[in-house]
Amino acid sequence: MSSGLLALLDDVVAIAKVAAASVDDTAALAAKAGAKSAGVVIDDAAVTPRYVVGFTAERELPIIYKITRGSLRNKLLVLLPGALILSLLAPWAITPILMFGGLFLCFEGAEKVLEMLHPHAHGHGEGEVVVPGTPEGLEDQRVASAIKTDFILSAEIMAITLSAVPEASFWQQAMVLALVGTGITLVVYGSVALIVKADDVGVAMSQRGRLGLTRSLGRGIVHVMPGFLKLLATIGTVAMLWVGGGILLHGAEVLGLAGPAHLVHDTAHALGQLAGGLQATVSWLVTALLSVAVGFVLGLILVPIVTKAVVPMVRGLRGSKG
Repeated sequence: MSSGLLALLDDVVAIAKVAAASVDDTAALAAKAGAKSAGVVIDDAAVTPRYVVGFTAERELPIIYKITRGSLRNKLLVLLPGALILSLLAPWAITPILMFGGLFLCFEGAEKVLEMLHPHAHGHGEGEVVVPGTPEGLEDQRVASAIKTDFILSAEIMAITLSAVPEASFWQQAMVLALVGTGITLVVYGSVALIVKADDVGVAMSQRGRLGLTRSLGRGIVHVMPGFLKLLATIGTVAMLWVGGGILLHGAEVLGLAGPAHLVHDTAHALGQLAGGLQATVSWLVTALLSVAVGFVLGLILVPIVTKAVVPMVRGLRGSKG
C-alpha cells in the first residue's frame, strides 16, 4: 500500500516536472515570438493616442479601455482560432500572408513619411470621416476605427508569432498565441494610457505640488509631451518600414527569391567586419537600415497604386452596394 502510494506520488512529481518544463518552454517561445513582433507593437502604441484627441480628459481612459477590449476580442476570438486553423490546414499560406501584411506596413510607413514632408497631400482618405452629431457618436466612431486598425496590426502580430514557433505542438502554439496576444495588448494599451494621461498628471503636479521641485517636474512633463508624441510617431513609422522590409526580404527568400536577402546579409557582414570589435552591432544596424530602405522604396511604389486605384475602386464598390 505504502509503496503504491509512493509510486503514485513519484508519477505526480514526474508529471508536474513535465508540466513545469512545458510551461517554461511555452514562456520561452512566447518571449521569442513577442520579440519578433516588436516593430509592429511600437507602431501600434504610436498610432493609438490619436484616437482620443479632442475628447475631455474623463473620457480618455474609457475610450482606451473600449479599444483594449476590442483588441483582445480581435486577437483571442478571431485571429487566434484562424491562425491555428491555418497552421493545421494551410501552413504554406503563412509566408504569403506575412508578406501581404509586410506590404501593408511598407505602404503605411511610406505614406506617413510623405505626410510628414507634405502634410495633407498624400492621405488615402482613411481619416476623412463625417463627424456625427453627438460626442457619443464621435466616440463610437473613433473606437470602431481604432479597433479596425488594430485588427490589421494584430493580424500581423499573430502571423509573426505563429511563424516564430513552427515546430511547437498545436497546444503550445495556442498557448503562445494567447500569451503573446494578451501580453502585447496589455503592454501597448497600458503604455498608451500612461502616455495620454501624462500631460494631465503634469498639469496636476504643476498646480497642486507642495514642493517647488514637484511643480517644476510637472511643468517639464507638460512641456516635453508634445515633442515626445512626435518622436514616438517617427519611431513608429521607422519601425513599420523596418519590420515590413524585413518580412518581405525573408519571405522572398523562403519563396525562392534569395538574392535581395543575401545582398543585405553580405553587405551587413562586410561592413561589420570593417568595424572590428563592433562587428555585431554594425551588422545589425546595417541590416536594419537596409530593411528600412527596402520597405520605404516598396512603400513609395504602393502609395500611388493604393491611393489612385485601390481606394477609389473600394469606394465605388461600397457606393454600388449602397
